[in-house]
This record gives sequence, structure tokens and C-alpha cells, in this order.
Amino acid sequence: MQWLSSEREKKSVVPVAFWYLSIAGGVVLLVYAVHRQDPVFMLGQSLGLFVYLRNLQLIHRNRAEAPPQLKIHSEETDAQQSGDDTRSYRKAA
Repeated sequence: MQWLSSEREKKSVVPVAFWYLSIAGGVVLLVYAVHRQDPVFMLGQSLGLFVYLRNLQLIHRNRAEAPPQLKIHSEETDAQQSGDDTRSYRKAA
């Protein structure tokens, strides 16, 4: 269900750390499946890894396509950050 939601929105809807942990767990289980020589288990884990990797691809693609976020400073935000409200002095003068 989550995978379909991500595909529909063309972006991952789950935190990035979840996908990295899922990949780590999936690789461990895939290694175990290979050790057991269980083709059904191997197939199941391979399909899961495909989904996890696809979601990471969507995350990284969206980050690469997103325009850079510029932080614009104004006199108001500078005064608020420094604790010095010079606007009141300008209005009084």
C-alpha cells in the first residue's frame, strides 16, 4: 500500500532512515535465504529490496530536482535574531 502511494505521488512518503534500515534488514534476510537455499524466501526478500531501493531513488530524485532553498534575510528577521529591534528607533526619529 505504501509503495503504491509513493509511486502515485512520485515521492516517498516515509522517512529516509526507515528505508535504509529496511534495506539492512532485507539484505540480512536475503543472505539467510541464500544460505538456506530457499528460492521462495530469496524471491520474497529480493522483491522487498526492490521496493526499498525504489523509494530511496524517488527520495533522491525529488531532492535533486527541488530548487535550492534560499534563506532571505530582512531587517525584521535580523533584528529578531539579534534581539535588537531598531525599527522602533527609526519610527520614533
